[in-house]
Formats: sequence, C-alpha cells, structure tokens
Amino acid sequence: MTAIRVVIADDQMMVREGFSVLLNAMPDIEVVGEAVDGRDAVAKVRELAPDVVLMDIRMPGMNGIEATREIVAADSGAKVLVLTTFDLDEYVYQALRAGASGFLLKDASARRLADGVRVVAEGEALLAPSVTRRLITEFSKLSEVPRLMPSAHAAYGELTERETEVLVLIAQGLSNAEIAAHLVVAESTIKTHVSRILVKLGLRDRTQAAVFAYEARLVTPG
Repeated sequence: MTAIRVVIADDQMMVREGFSVLLNAMPDIEVVGEAVDGRDAVAKVRELAPDVVLMDIRMPGMNGIEATREIVAADSGAKVLVLTTFDLDEYVYQALRAGASGFLLKDASARRLADGVRVVAEGEALLAPSVTRRLITEFSKLSEVPRLMPSAHAAYGELTERETEVLVLIAQGLSNAEIAAHLVVAESTIKTHVSRILVKLGLRDRTQAAVFAYEARLVTPG
C-alpha cells in the first residue's frame, strides 16, 4: 500500500516536529516535508507533490488562507487540511472558501489527526455538522454572497432533483453512509450521485460542494 504523502506547514518548529512524529508513526502515512510559512508551503507542494498539506492559518508573510488558494489554483491534486487553535476561528471559514478540504484543532489526538489526513486524502470533506451550521450562519449574515464559483452556478440547472437533494445533505455535514440511510438507498448509489454532482458543477471535492450550496442559498439556518 502506498503511504499518504504529507507536508506540514506551520511557523512553529515544535508543532511541525510534533505532528511529524505522530504521523510518521502511522504505517500508511509519511511526512515528506515541512514548511515554515505559506510561501514555503506552496513551494514544497510544487517540489514534493504531497497528497495532503496540514496548513496552519496564522503564519507570517503569506498566511495559510493565501497559500491554500494558490495550492488549489495550481491544481496539484494536494488536499489542504487546515490547522487552527480555535474551532470558532473566523479564518477557518475563509480557508474553506479558499478550497481547504476541512479543518482540525491543533490539540487533536494522534488518532484524530491521522484519521483526518486519511479522510481528506480519499477526497472526503472533514466537516463536522457543528462547523457547517456555523458556516450557514455566517452566510446568512451576508446580504449579498459573492459567488466564488460562477461556472458551478451556471451549471446548477443540470442537476437532477435527487442530486440536488444529495447536495443539500452534503452541505449539512452528512457522510455518504448517513445520506444513504436518510434516503434509504445503497451507499454506492450516493457515491455515484456525489461524483456526478462534482463533475456537473466542476467542483474538486465535497467541501467545495458544501460551499456552493451555501452560496446558492440551498441551505439556510434551521
């Protein structure tokens, strides 16, 4: 089995070294590089082609949000998992809109950290329902939501009624298994729906699909 290649981007050496030790202890994960800031992270992704980047948000120079945006725009295939000290961090919201696949608290357990890396490496979104509820609340405060995905909005009409239903459930933070149980269908059917949604809307992963649903007002508070 090929190990998941990880780059850790954080301006604190102790954090980088600590996460490296924890992740390298996992048989299926390999830390292939460390970055001291956002600019360094972008360069390391270009050089090392990792599967996942653990990205601190607050860093000097280029911060994690800007770095995430550049990495996603470069279409390298690397998934970004944001690291933050507080789960109510306003910058988490910005990072997800920039293309991050999810976020983890810096005090997450070794198991939670490793599981998070595996989840985003497989193309899933690491978004707890509590996080999606906060994101929905943030979007509801905006009188006009800037559309970051114009091509997706243009293609929205191509979705079937069931695909739209699945998209809403993705935005509510449900996993494929949970969506399948909710709609009383096989999980493989949901996987097919999710794949078709991403292709039709030109989105890279479930997190972008969730953000699109908020922008399109398909999901509202309550």
